[in-house]
Amino acid sequence: MRNKLHRYGVVLLVGALLIACSKVPDGILSEKKMQAVQLDMQLAEAMVEIDNKAFPDDTYKEALYQSIFRKHKITQAEYDTSLVWYGGHLDIYMKVCDRVMAELAKLQKDLGDVQAAAAPTTKQDSVDIWPRRTYLTLTPKSLFNGVVFDIKPEVNYSSGSSFVLGMTVWGVDKSMPYKPELRLSVDQGDTIVTVNDKIQHDGYYEMILKSVPTKQVKRVYGHIFMNNADTSYYKVYLDSINLMKYNYGRLDAIKKDSIK
Repeated sequence: MRNKLHRYGVVLLVGALLIACSKVPDGILSEKKMQAVQLDMQLAEAMVEIDNKAFPDDTYKEALYQSIFRKHKITQAEYDTSLVWYGGHLDIYMKVCDRVMAELAKLQKDLGDVQAAAAPTTKQDSVDIWPRRTYLTLTPKSLFNGVVFDIKPEVNYSSGSSFVLGMTVWGVDKSMPYKPELRLSVDQGDTIVTVNDKIQHDGYYEMILKSVPTKQVKRVYGHIFMNNADTSYYKVYLDSINLMKYNYGRLDAIKKDSIK
Protein backbone atom coordinates (compact mmCIF):
# COMPACT_ATOMS: atom_id res chain seq x y z
CA MET A 1 0.00 0.00 0.00
CA ARG A 2 2.85 2.34 0.86
CA ASN A 3 4.47 1.64 -2.54
CA LYS A 4 1.21 2.45 -4.35
CA LEU A 5 0.85 5.71 -2.44
CA HIS A 6 4.44 6.53 -3.29
CA ARG A 7 3.80 5.93 -7.00
CA TYR A 8 0.64 8.03 -6.92
CA GLY A 9 2.57 10.78 -5.16
CA VAL A 10 5.26 10.73 -7.84
CA VAL A 11 2.65 10.91 -10.61
CA LEU A 12 0.92 13.87 -8.95
CA LEU A 13 4.24 15.62 -8.40
CA VAL A 14 5.25 15.17 -12.04
CA GLY A 15 1.85 16.44 -13.19
CA ALA A 16 2.13 19.47 -10.95
CA LEU A 17 5.61 20.23 -12.29
CA LEU A 18 4.40 19.95 -15.89
CA ILE A 19 1.57 22.37 -15.17
CA ALA A 20 3.94 24.75 -13.39
CA CYS A 21 6.39 24.69 -16.31
CA SER A 22 3.71 25.26 -18.94
CA LYS A 23 4.07 28.70 -20.54
CA VAL A 24 0.55 28.76 -22.00
CA PRO A 25 -2.51 28.85 -19.69
CA ASP A 26 -5.65 26.77 -20.04
CA GLY A 27 -8.01 27.98 -22.75
CA ILE A 28 -5.14 29.20 -24.95
CA LEU A 29 -3.80 27.22 -27.89
CA SER A 30 -0.52 25.52 -27.01
CA GLU A 31 2.65 26.56 -28.82
CA LYS A 32 2.53 23.38 -30.92
CA LYS A 33 -1.15 23.88 -31.79
CA MET A 34 -0.66 27.57 -32.53
CA GLN A 35 2.27 26.72 -34.78
CA ALA A 36 0.16 24.27 -36.79
CA VAL A 37 -2.73 26.74 -37.11
CA GLN A 38 -0.47 29.64 -38.06
CA LEU A 39 1.24 27.54 -40.71
CA ASP A 40 -2.11 26.94 -42.41
CA MET A 41 -3.06 30.59 -41.94
CA GLN A 42 0.12 31.71 -43.67
CA LEU A 43 -0.59 29.34 -46.55
CA ALA A 44 -4.15 30.67 -46.74
CA GLU A 45 -2.97 34.27 -46.87
CA ALA A 46 -0.53 33.36 -49.63
CA MET A 47 -3.39 31.76 -51.59
CA VAL A 48 -5.48 34.92 -51.26
CA GLU A 49 -2.58 37.15 -52.28
CA ILE A 50 -1.61 35.04 -55.29
CA ASP A 51 -5.16 34.55 -56.62
CA ASN A 52 -7.29 37.58 -55.72
CA LYS A 53 -9.96 36.63 -58.24
CA ALA A 54 -10.74 33.43 -56.33
CA PHE A 55 -11.37 35.50 -53.20
CA PRO A 56 -13.20 38.61 -54.41
CA ASP A 57 -14.50 39.68 -50.98
CA ASP A 58 -14.28 38.94 -47.25
CA THR A 59 -16.99 36.26 -47.45
CA TYR A 60 -14.75 33.97 -49.51
CA LYS A 61 -11.76 34.68 -47.30
CA GLU A 62 -13.77 33.98 -44.16
CA ALA A 63 -14.88 30.62 -45.58
CA LEU A 64 -11.22 29.73 -46.17
CA TYR A 65 -10.23 30.65 -42.60
CA GLN A 66 -13.21 28.78 -41.14
CA SER A 67 -12.08 25.65 -42.97
CA ILE A 68 -8.75 25.95 -41.13
CA PHE A 69 -10.53 26.22 -37.79
CA ARG A 70 -12.55 23.08 -38.60
CA LYS A 71 -9.40 21.22 -39.63
CA HIS A 72 -7.75 21.95 -36.27
CA LYS A 73 -11.02 21.50 -34.32
CA ILE A 74 -11.01 24.96 -32.78
CA THR A 75 -13.40 27.91 -32.89
CA GLN A 76 -12.87 31.46 -34.10
CA ALA A 77 -13.26 32.62 -30.49
CA GLU A 78 -10.51 30.26 -29.28
CA TYR A 79 -8.19 31.47 -32.00
CA ASP A 80 -8.91 35.17 -31.34
CA THR A 81 -8.44 34.73 -27.58
CA SER A 82 -5.16 32.94 -28.18
CA LEU A 83 -3.94 35.70 -30.51
CA VAL A 84 -4.61 38.31 -27.84
CA TRP A 85 -2.70 36.26 -25.24
CA TYR A 86 0.26 35.65 -27.56
CA GLY A 87 0.22 39.34 -28.49
CA GLY A 88 0.92 40.07 -24.83
CA HIS A 89 3.72 37.49 -24.73
CA LEU A 90 5.73 38.36 -27.82
CA ASP A 91 8.81 36.44 -26.71
CA ILE A 92 6.82 33.20 -26.93
CA TYR A 93 4.88 34.22 -30.03
CA MET A 94 7.98 35.14 -32.00
CA LYS A 95 9.48 31.70 -31.27
CA VAL A 96 6.29 30.14 -32.64
CA CYS A 97 6.47 32.38 -35.70
CA ASP A 98 10.14 31.51 -36.25
CA ARG A 99 9.22 27.81 -36.35
CA VAL A 100 6.35 28.53 -38.75
CA MET A 101 8.70 30.38 -41.09
CA ALA A 102 11.17 27.49 -40.95
CA GLU A 103 8.40 25.08 -41.96
CA LEU A 104 7.33 27.33 -44.82
CA ALA A 105 10.89 27.46 -46.10
CA LYS A 106 10.99 23.66 -46.20
CA LEU A 107 7.90 23.46 -48.37
CA GLN A 108 9.86 24.78 -51.37
CA LYS A 109 6.77 26.35 -52.94
CA ASP A 110 5.88 29.76 -54.29
CA LEU A 111 3.86 31.21 -51.41
CA GLY A 112 4.08 34.87 -52.39
CA ASP A 113 6.31 36.64 -49.86
CA VAL A 114 8.93 33.93 -49.39
CA GLN A 115 12.27 35.00 -48.00
CA ALA A 116 14.99 35.09 -50.61
CA ALA A 117 18.30 33.32 -50.16
CA ALA A 118 20.78 35.12 -47.93
CA ALA A 119 22.62 37.88 -49.73
CA PRO A 120 26.16 36.83 -50.68
CA THR A 121 29.16 38.28 -48.91
CA THR A 122 30.58 41.22 -50.77
CA LYS A 123 33.64 43.44 -50.48
CA GLN A 124 31.55 46.51 -51.31
CA ASP A 125 31.38 49.17 -48.62
CA SER A 126 27.58 48.89 -48.48
CA VAL A 127 24.93 46.47 -49.76
CA ASP A 128 21.19 45.97 -49.23
CA ILE A 129 20.60 42.49 -47.73
CA TRP A 130 16.84 42.79 -47.07
CA PRO A 131 15.43 39.34 -48.08
CA ARG A 132 11.68 40.00 -48.13
CA ARG A 133 9.40 42.17 -50.25
CA THR A 134 10.05 45.87 -49.80
CA TYR A 135 6.57 46.85 -48.60
CA LEU A 136 4.34 45.76 -45.73
CA THR A 137 0.80 46.65 -44.65
CA LEU A 138 -0.10 46.34 -40.96
CA THR A 139 -3.83 45.99 -40.34
CA PRO A 140 -6.16 44.85 -37.51
CA LYS A 141 -7.54 42.14 -39.84
CA SER A 142 -4.15 40.53 -40.51
CA LEU A 143 -3.64 37.03 -39.11
CA PHE A 144 0.04 37.68 -38.46
CA ASN A 145 0.54 41.42 -38.32
CA GLY A 146 4.16 41.69 -39.38
CA VAL A 147 7.13 39.95 -40.95
CA VAL A 148 10.00 37.79 -39.69
CA PHE A 149 13.41 37.70 -41.39
CA ASP A 150 16.44 35.48 -40.88
CA ILE A 151 19.59 36.00 -42.97
CA LYS A 152 22.34 33.38 -42.89
CA PRO A 153 25.07 34.23 -45.41
CA GLU A 154 27.13 31.44 -46.94
CA VAL A 155 30.25 33.30 -45.81
CA ASN A 156 30.17 35.32 -42.59
CA TYR A 157 29.83 39.09 -42.82
CA SER A 158 32.98 40.96 -41.85
CA SER A 159 33.84 41.82 -38.25
CA GLY A 160 32.36 45.05 -36.99
CA SER A 161 29.74 45.31 -39.74
CA SER A 162 26.95 47.82 -39.14
CA PHE A 163 23.33 47.25 -40.15
CA VAL A 164 20.67 49.88 -40.82
CA LEU A 165 17.01 48.87 -41.18
CA GLY A 166 15.22 51.71 -42.95
CA MET A 167 11.74 52.36 -44.36
CA THR A 168 9.12 55.01 -45.09
CA VAL A 169 6.05 54.95 -42.82
CA TRP A 170 2.44 56.17 -43.17
CA GLY A 171 -0.53 55.76 -40.85
CA VAL A 172 1.04 55.98 -37.37
CA ASP A 173 -0.95 58.17 -35.01
CA LYS A 174 0.16 59.29 -31.54
CA SER A 175 -3.16 58.18 -30.05
CA MET A 176 -2.70 54.56 -31.13
CA PRO A 177 -2.17 52.31 -28.05
CA TYR A 178 0.15 50.04 -30.05
CA LYS A 179 2.94 51.03 -32.41
CA PRO A 180 4.94 48.94 -34.91
CA GLU A 181 7.68 47.13 -32.98
CA LEU A 182 11.03 46.23 -34.49
CA ARG A 183 13.82 43.91 -33.42
CA LEU A 184 17.19 43.57 -35.15
CA SER A 185 19.79 41.06 -33.93
CA VAL A 186 23.16 39.76 -35.08
CA ASP A 187 24.70 36.45 -34.07
CA GLN A 188 28.47 36.63 -33.68
CA GLY A 189 29.06 33.15 -32.27
CA ASP A 190 29.24 33.54 -28.51
CA THR A 191 27.86 37.09 -28.74
CA ILE A 192 24.41 38.30 -29.77
CA VAL A 193 23.74 42.00 -30.19
CA THR A 194 20.09 43.14 -30.28
CA VAL A 195 18.33 46.47 -30.80
CA ASN A 196 14.60 46.97 -30.08
CA ASP A 197 12.53 50.00 -31.01
CA LYS A 198 9.03 51.28 -31.87
CA ILE A 199 7.97 53.52 -34.76
CA GLN A 200 6.38 56.58 -33.19
CA HIS A 201 5.44 58.74 -36.21
CA ASP A 202 5.10 58.91 -39.99
CA GLY A 203 7.99 59.66 -42.28
CA TYR A 204 11.38 58.08 -42.75
CA TYR A 205 12.49 55.67 -40.03
CA GLU A 206 15.73 53.81 -39.46
CA MET A 207 17.18 51.49 -36.83
CA ILE A 208 20.96 51.13 -36.47
CA LEU A 209 22.88 48.17 -35.05
CA LYS A 210 26.67 48.04 -34.78
CA SER A 211 28.19 44.59 -34.29
CA VAL A 212 31.21 43.79 -32.11
CA PRO A 213 34.37 44.87 -34.05
CA THR A 214 36.36 41.72 -33.21
CA LYS A 215 33.86 39.07 -34.34
CA GLN A 216 32.39 38.09 -37.71
CA VAL A 217 28.62 38.10 -38.17
CA LYS A 218 27.11 34.65 -38.76
CA ARG A 219 23.45 35.62 -38.87
CA VAL A 220 21.21 38.68 -39.04
CA TYR A 221 17.59 38.25 -37.91
CA GLY A 222 14.62 40.01 -36.41
CA HIS A 223 11.03 41.08 -37.00
CA ILE A 224 8.61 43.89 -37.65
CA PHE A 225 5.40 43.35 -35.69
CA MET A 226 2.34 45.27 -34.55
CA ASN A 227 -0.09 44.06 -31.92
CA ASN A 228 -3.50 44.03 -33.59
CA ALA A 229 -5.54 43.68 -30.40
CA ASP A 230 -6.60 47.30 -30.95
CA THR A 231 -8.92 47.71 -33.94
CA SER A 232 -9.35 51.49 -33.84
CA TYR A 233 -6.66 52.16 -36.43
CA TYR A 234 -7.11 51.56 -40.15
CA LYS A 235 -3.77 50.56 -41.69
CA VAL A 236 -0.10 51.33 -41.29
CA TYR A 237 1.98 51.22 -44.46
CA LEU A 238 5.71 50.49 -44.59
CA ASP A 239 7.40 51.07 -47.93
CA SER A 240 10.92 51.03 -49.42
CA ILE A 241 12.08 48.66 -46.69
CA ASN A 242 15.80 48.01 -46.82
CA LEU A 243 18.48 46.54 -44.60
CA MET A 244 21.87 48.02 -45.42
CA LYS A 245 25.09 46.28 -44.37
CA TYR A 246 28.12 48.53 -44.02
CA ASN A 247 31.70 47.37 -43.56
CA TYR A 248 33.48 48.36 -40.36
CA GLY A 249 33.81 52.13 -40.06
CA ARG A 250 31.96 52.82 -43.31
CA LEU A 251 28.68 53.93 -41.68
CA ASP A 252 30.48 56.53 -39.53
CA ALA A 253 32.30 57.82 -42.61
CA ILE A 254 29.00 58.23 -44.49
CA LYS A 255 27.49 60.14 -41.57
CA LYS A 256 30.46 62.50 -41.43
CA ASP A 257 30.19 63.16 -45.16
CA SER A 258 26.47 63.93 -44.86
CA ILE A 259 27.13 66.50 -42.13
CA LYS A 260 29.64 68.44 -44.22
